[in-house]
Amino acid sequence: MPPRDYDLAIVGGGILGLSVALALSERFPALRLVLLEKELRLAAHQTGHNSGVIHSGLYYRPGSLKAALCVKGGRMLKTFCEQRGIPIKRCGKVIVALSQEELPRLRELHHRAMANDVPQVSLIGPERLQEIEPEAAGLQALHLPEVCITDYRRIAEAYAGILKERGVEILTGARVRRIDSRSRLLRLSTSAGQVPARFLVNCAGLHADRLAAAEGGKRSLQIIPFRGEYFELVPERRNLARGLIYPVPDPRFPFLGVHLSPRVDGRVEAGPNAVLALKREGYRKTDASLADIAEMLRFGGFWKMARRHWRTGMEETYRSLVKQAFVRSVQRLVPAVRSEDLVPAGSGVRAQAVNMEGDLLDDFHVIQRGRSLHLCNAPSPAATASLAIGDHVTHLAAKQFAL
Repeated sequence: MPPRDYDLAIVGGGILGLSVALALSERFPALRLVLLEKELRLAAHQTGHNSGVIHSGLYYRPGSLKAALCVKGGRMLKTFCEQRGIPIKRCGKVIVALSQEELPRLRELHHRAMANDVPQVSLIGPERLQEIEPEAAGLQALHLPEVCITDYRRIAEAYAGILKERGVEILTGARVRRIDSRSRLLRLSTSAGQVPARFLVNCAGLHADRLAAAEGGKRSLQIIPFRGEYFELVPERRNLARGLIYPVPDPRFPFLGVHLSPRVDGRVEAGPNAVLALKREGYRKTDASLADIAEMLRFGGFWKMARRHWRTGMEETYRSLVKQAFVRSVQRLVPAVRSEDLVPAGSGVRAQAVNMEGDLLDDFHVIQRGRSLHLCNAPSPAATASLAIGDHVTHLAAKQFAL
């Protein structure tokens, strides 16, 4: 059981909870901070299943939080990795247009890149594309030579190490079950005992909406989990992709489509798809939770989303169940890929917020409520933007909590 009252409790031991704690402890070193993580280890979910890309920021609407914090956070993260000796590799990235219909969307991405101050991005033709990625298909492409890959689990471990040096208490195995806000202190009932704190910052990822509801207030959104499944190229075929190869994304969705991604350990992954998961932490096709399914079916926004996008959902499910359908998605980008070149790899679950109207929220979303802040939509590129998000949330907390 924790030995004392705290000024502020941060719930969630992924990269965002850690980065918020990092920023708060730097700006307000006298604050008594505690970080609560329900698992026995940190970075067990979205952070630990991340593709490792340090995103450039070109996809996001100019003026949005994603655009501003991704570009700023990417610069901060690269500096942090270099200073701490964390593996980082500049591999570059191409986004390829495969049809005439995709060319206007590719040019729109180029405009966004310019508006968002993304460095060294250029629109290239097929000849230059072949020089950069000899096996890639495409009529035109965007080339981003400065895009890097890293290891986000290592980054999360480094954040945690700094927090421990600063005296921030980190409690693992501390699932928050209830929040009592009736007294002067918020009283968080956890599996590790009761944690009293003056203020709360919720960075609980896949469970952020539930924690916000537990603290009280009207529920205006719900986390809908989408599983992203990966294959990887067998070692002798990893040369098919020198760097990151992405398609032009569908503007209706916040997902980036199946792509090829080198990892810092030398592997090359292909994926992910975006399949509705039947469990919030459902990393396998067979994972299902009756409680999670029932909660999803009770939410009106889910049905509106399903009616709007059922056809895409069926296509994604088919691609999940039939390997050859997945292979065809990869072959659109790199025609030389064969079915036998791809073997199953890992998967991740995206915590995607959906509102009552059935819209998939396309920006980071923070609910500010009295003595608490709830970061209720922070999927990709949140890992890239983590240090900038930490600064942003700390600014909000300083103002709202009068720190």
